[in-house]
Amino acid sequence: MFGKLARAVKGLFCDTQSETPQGLTEEQIQTEFKKRYHHFKLLLTANKKALELMTEMEEALNGRRTFGMAFIRAHSTGVSVNVYKIIEHLNAIAPGRYAELYNRIKDIQRRIGECLASSCTLETAPDLVIPLDQAGRDQADLVGGKMAGLGEIVRRTGLPVPPGFAVTARAYHRLIEHNDLKDEIYRLLQTAGPDDQRNLLILSSQIRNKITEAELPSDVSKAILGAYETLCRTLGREASVSLRSSALGEDEAGQTFAGQFSSKLNVGPEDILQSYKEIIASKYSPQAMTYRLNRGIPDEDVAMCVGVMAMVDAVAGGVIYSRNPLDIRDDSIHIHSAFGLPKSVVDGSVGTDEFVFERERPPRLTARHIREKDQAFLCLPGEGVCRTETSGERALMPSITDEQALALAEATVTLEAMYGAPVDVEWAIDAAGSLAFLQCRELVQLPSQTGGGSDRVHGTPLLSGGVTASPGAGFGPVFVVRREADLLQFPRGAVLVAVEAPPRYASIIDRAAAIVTEKGGAAGHLANVAREFRVPSIMGLAGATHRLAPGTEVTVDADGRAVYPGRLEELLAEAEAQRQPAPERITPMHAILRRVMDQITPLSLIDPNAPEFAPENCKTLHDVTRFCHEKSVTEMFNFGQEFHFSKRAAKQLKYKGTAMKWWFINLDDGFVGEVPGKYVKLEEICSIPVGALWDGIIAIPWQGPPPVDGRGLMSIIVQASTNPHLEAASHSSFAERNYFMVSRNYMCLSSRFGFHFCTVETLVGDRPSENYVSFQFKGGAAEYSRRRRRAQFVGEILELQGFVVEVNEDASFARINGGPEDEMLRGLTVIGYMLMHTRQLDMIMHNEPLVQSYKQKILDDLVKVVGHPLHAPPPCPAPAAETTA
Repeated sequence: MFGKLARAVKGLFCDTQSETPQGLTEEQIQTEFKKRYHHFKLLLTANKKALELMTEMEEALNGRRTFGMAFIRAHSTGVSVNVYKIIEHLNAIAPGRYAELYNRIKDIQRRIGECLASSCTLETAPDLVIPLDQAGRDQADLVGGKMAGLGEIVRRTGLPVPPGFAVTARAYHRLIEHNDLKDEIYRLLQTAGPDDQRNLLILSSQIRNKITEAELPSDVSKAILGAYETLCRTLGREASVSLRSSALGEDEAGQTFAGQFSSKLNVGPEDILQSYKEIIASKYSPQAMTYRLNRGIPDEDVAMCVGVMAMVDAVAGGVIYSRNPLDIRDDSIHIHSAFGLPKSVVDGSVGTDEFVFERERPPRLTARHIREKDQAFLCLPGEGVCRTETSGERALMPSITDEQALALAEATVTLEAMYGAPVDVEWAIDAAGSLAFLQCRELVQLPSQTGGGSDRVHGTPLLSGGVTASPGAGFGPVFVVRREADLLQFPRGAVLVAVEAPPRYASIIDRAAAIVTEKGGAAGHLANVAREFRVPSIMGLAGATHRLAPGTEVTVDADGRAVYPGRLEELLAEAEAQRQPAPERITPMHAILRRVMDQITPLSLIDPNAPEFAPENCKTLHDVTRFCHEKSVTEMFNFGQEFHFSKRAAKQLKYKGTAMKWWFINLDDGFVGEVPGKYVKLEEICSIPVGALWDGIIAIPWQGPPPVDGRGLMSIIVQASTNPHLEAASHSSFAERNYFMVSRNYMCLSSRFGFHFCTVETLVGDRPSENYVSFQFKGGAAEYSRRRRRAQFVGEILELQGFVVEVNEDASFARINGGPEDEMLRGLTVIGYMLMHTRQLDMIMHNEPLVQSYKQKILDDLVKVVGHPLHAPPPCPAPAAETTA
């Protein structure tokens, strides 16, 4: 491979006339590269988006939030569109090489379409209203997320919910169609933008006025008023009602729309129809429009359903968090309450009482904070609500009793069990002391401020931080994977600990109890596979490979983003209970999503070196993304094998007035502008990775080659005189030249030092998931055992610097995949130093004391170069015994 690479690079800089062997001028080649580089960046962006959408689908399937066909269809389409973009960009980078991928995605899309087509009957229900006790999660596309959640409470728990009904998505579409509003709204929305607030306010007002002034179809008004009459007969009286938004997607997976739409409280019968239209119109409030535009949610995906429920004349109300929203590992119940309607708590307009319960049987009150509540919202005797002042001693009295708080805590435990996840609950209590639940949705929790689990619950972690890539908890001995060969010894039931999270680690996913990596995130290939196999995973946990000793038994708490010593039975039992979904929670929507995801998320293409790693073997959209990502990097790296730049296309670096042995070819925007003449100054190069690499090159002056022992010198002389494939630097056509192909964020260096050949390729930008640094090193004039030993020497040092390293015979391959810009720049600085200070070391590779001395010097230098100490290096393996022919 390196022979081919060396020949390609040699041809890359051959002397030519005005045209290359392909018949293109240098300017045309540079234009071609710019085009390919542009498609490369767009491919990475589409790849990131596709993986993020897959992640949201996995979380919806394995989580407990409500979702419907709108979610499934939108995400399926989103993944498919982005994967198609990936294929388009790859074929632009390598024209004609991967046309088979179009056939593969066409077949996968056909299978996804069949899964979606089989579910059409769920969306064609003609109902305009549905009683609340008949609603549920399987009807989220008919009644919206909020009412589906309340219906689920009625059907499954028996907890008190005000009686009522849902006005369905079918009624919304009838209103829009009856008044020919669809095209008019669409036309107005074309001029909307999330950053143009003035225009957004005008558009919002125009659209809302059109809806509130529209005529309600007779069948819709008849259905609403008929359902209201049925409600009154059930109650035995004419009732005031509350009308609440329940849009498709509201309170669903990944998009709560919290506070974006309207509610109408204490509405009389004569105002129900107009209030209904006002809630429909609130779909186009400025805040709701901004939310959709920023989240990329199509307007047509949000049909507005409305819940109509008997009004609770509350004397107290509020919100319950079944766990601490500010600490993912704090499972205490937090009840917030105030006098009157819960509106004052939701709006944040008054101070609230807070009752904290520990999760025991029954829950135990551990804290009570009574605050001043200077106002309250109350129902007026006829219709509407008013704000009243609360003064004197009453403002400082508890809004509910301890007994009422306990009843709320016990009900919250039931609701959390129903959802299988932490919940956010709105409630009210009337003058008779009757409790009613008005809303329930999954609670969004923030990571704990300490970056890990709660010391009070689980003790002190060995390590905490990172991100939850796959939820749950796992126990096992630590097994650190540093090289691909380590996977062959991976024992069943171990905790995989590694620097990176490459897809090929999926080959042992069925044997891993948990995964902990220093790199990667929830949207990566391995994270998707981990969720599919339900293997708890923490990624982005800095220092894991050095602070988790091999063989140490640990419990990995992925939800709490912490690793604890020993086996924590309570935590493991809790995680296992959450991993097993209750049978009644598996709705038809779960089944449809599972069938769709079977065509999207499984990953079978793992090893890029395997013969089956080919377009025709892509079985899912995830396979396509994996294949395209791998091949795009390869194609960019091999650009020089197809197109040849002449030497005259390069500018020689002039540094501090001295012409250096470094030549630069500006491929895109790597120079500050046009640079006349044959020289370029360092300050005229604006390539971000070049600056970091150069910092390492000049950081510490090279002290020259090491002292040569007789055996090392004789080895070099024999090899140089008998090996016809070696080319000494002084006789090479690019002997003392080091060529950079650069743009602002990209760099490819081909370098030759003596008998040694190396390449550096990198992309460094503001998208961490797309960044990488790749370094390859090979060569030397000594016999094979010394060259191999030097490759190991280089690999060991780079491994300590955070690189993932592979050593194959006498070649070292090192890389950093994914990470922030400063991490990439640090890696490039290390590479720059290594380029200068590992020259001509192969001649001492059988002198172990001297090898260790040089290794320690390099590590000491790197402490100065990168600005912080490194981990203690492992001892170098002893050199192999010499043999004679």
